[in-house]
Amino acid sequence: MFTIGDFARHGRVSIRMLRHYDAIGLLRPAKVDRFSGYRFYTAAQLARLNRIIALKELGFTLQQVGEILDERVTGEQLRGMLLLRQTELRTAAAEAAARLAQVEARLRMIESEGSMPTQDVVVKSLPAVRLAELTGVATSFAPENIGPVIKPLYADLMCRLAEAGVTPTGPGIAYYEDSPTAEDAVLVHAGIEIAGDVPDSAGVAVVDLPPVPEAATIVHRGSMDNVLSSIQVLAKWIDGNGYRSTGYNRELYLEVPEDEDGWVTELQEPVRTV
Repeated sequence: MFTIGDFARHGRVSIRMLRHYDAIGLLRPAKVDRFSGYRFYTAAQLARLNRIIALKELGFTLQQVGEILDERVTGEQLRGMLLLRQTELRTAAAEAAARLAQVEARLRMIESEGSMPTQDVVVKSLPAVRLAELTGVATSFAPENIGPVIKPLYADLMCRLAEAGVTPTGPGIAYYEDSPTAEDAVLVHAGIEIAGDVPDSAGVAVVDLPPVPEAATIVHRGSMDNVLSSIQVLAKWIDGNGYRSTGYNRELYLEVPEDEDGWVTELQEPVRTV
């Protein structure tokens, strides 16, 4: 089972949103500790969460979403609704493009329910690594909030390293932490492997990431705007194989061609046995 924080990360929603859904009876936790009041969820509940978000994106009120789900709307019916909304979003203003990507991601998750995952999950240890990095803050862990933060960070980082005469010795590695300033905000660390130091004048932090004894890993192919399906396959594997997540996943960028559809990224989520 997942804590509310872990479940929020794997569903790419806010903790505040999950609490609200619980309060109105739309998505109840699978278990609530009677002593601490802590909420716990299962990976199977991601299916209902995906439907809630998809119906919200269609413009339904939360009351209407509850009524639709109580009537057990089929995946095919949802697909028809989402495809209609997809057509509407394609004609909307440019700022709706990010929103459309998330609708499509939820649709893929709904369509894949009940099928066996085609991606392999591997548990392995991660070595210590030295990174040159820049850090920013995203309002949440949702892909549409991470992308606009991390992409400029990497562009700036590479320019600073080039000007300082520092050549990376390995791939880019991004990692995340909870922000101390707001509940759902996330510290975004955009790093790349280096062998030595970076001049202070470059304005770049040098960080030695410690080794990770155990990490569940999965390879995601394509744009990180569409990472949700891989994230949730990983979540289901962790929940179903006797492990518990111990934090945010790292992103190891194995191949980053100009066309983001050709990207190859390994998601590395630290875990421990239950």
